Amino acid sequence: WAMGITQSTHGVDNVFSLSNLALLAGHLGRPGTGLNPLRGQNNVQGACDMGGLPNVYSGYQAVADKAVREKFAAAWGADELPTAAGLTVTEIMDAALQGKIHALYIMGENPLLTDPNLHHVRQALEKLDLLVVQDIFLNETAELAHVVLPGASFAEKGGTFTNTERRVQLLHQALEPLGQAQADWRILCQLGERLARSLGIAPKPATNPAVRTVTDWGYASPADVWAEVSALTPSMAGISHARLEKGGLQWPCPNAEHAGTPILHTAQVARGRGRFMPITYRGPAEQADDEYPLILSTGRILFHWHGGTMSRRSAGLETLAPAAEVEVNPIDAKRLGFADAELVEVASRRGKIRAQARLTERSPQGIVFATFHYAEAAVNLLTLDAVDPVAKIPEYKVSAVNIRPVRGKRGASRK
Repeated sequence: WAMGITQSTHGVDNVFSLSNLALLAGHLGRPGTGLNPLRGQNNVQGACDMGGLPNVYSGYQAVADKAVREKFAAAWGADELPTAAGLTVTEIMDAALQGKIHALYIMGENPLLTDPNLHHVRQALEKLDLLVVQDIFLNETAELAHVVLPGASFAEKGGTFTNTERRVQLLHQALEPLGQAQADWRILCQLGERLARSLGIAPKPATNPAVRTVTDWGYASPADVWAEVSALTPSMAGISHARLEKGGLQWPCPNAEHAGTPILHTAQVARGRGRFMPITYRGPAEQADDEYPLILSTGRILFHWHGGTMSRRSAGLETLAPAAEVEVNPIDAKRLGFADAELVEVASRRGKIRAQARLTERSPQGIVFATFHYAEAAVNLLTLDAVDPVAKIPEYKVSAVNIRPVRGKRGASRK
């Protein structure tokens, strides 16, 4: 499954339902079975594995677990670590607008194009006292930033990528960073050292030679960073850059002699004999009505990625997909009075955009589809910021809209 399942106010329930089916059918613990969340980008899994979530440290070690907190605090020479989980992306925007968050540090993301209800996002970002953006290009969010830190591209740095099947793979630097750009880990190290000095934090010794403390950010290479990861993360304790030179390894890999784990749950499932989750159907947060009779679903096309920060700078890809399109069923288009390639206005209760109509039976009657790659037709001006109550993921797949032709004008021609 992909985002059509999760980007919903009942996204977690949808995944629970898939898990229920897999358990019911015995589809786990064997080749060709199991649940497969298709990630949107090649290192989303790695970001989550490293603790890029508000409720866990690396390897999904829970922030709420006292023993886990004490382990990391002791290793890092910190007096204590927060006992509660942090905020999700959507919650951060709400908190900024409420004046509860005053500074935000954004790396490799463009929420001013990819988050829901962009008017809400802009208001939140503009209210911040400090906005720092670290990226390889100046995107829409970076244009609002007080400070922009130039990161390096994947080819200009070393490290690891982890794919959907939990395979950690080594990346070697191929090019020197351009201009003043630096690898993300180098920027973070410099920032950490300066913050420690400015806050007057007294040096504390590390309990493990592989681990850096809150005052010691002297990593020499990405291999040093990974050494700390493996020292503090049981599921990755057997993975090192030296081993990865010989090929990727799939966690769990608890020690240096372990060959990795290609298939999970072969002997037993992680939780007892498996847990069925009873689910009650809940409808979407917004329904079509007479004023907004169509349902908008958003997503991607083959030629562009996410907010287009990289892909829209490719001349070849821009030739293939140069303009924003909204896919409409021919019967709906005939009823609404516009033709293929005609410029139309798509409006919701939150905003409106103009895009080129593309008539296709891929869209069922009553359903329209648009991508969020194009800043000039930012479709997330239309989407609502209702979220799943557990995962807090926005409902990108259901927004009530109407469409009308913009007379006398046609969109950019398709190649």
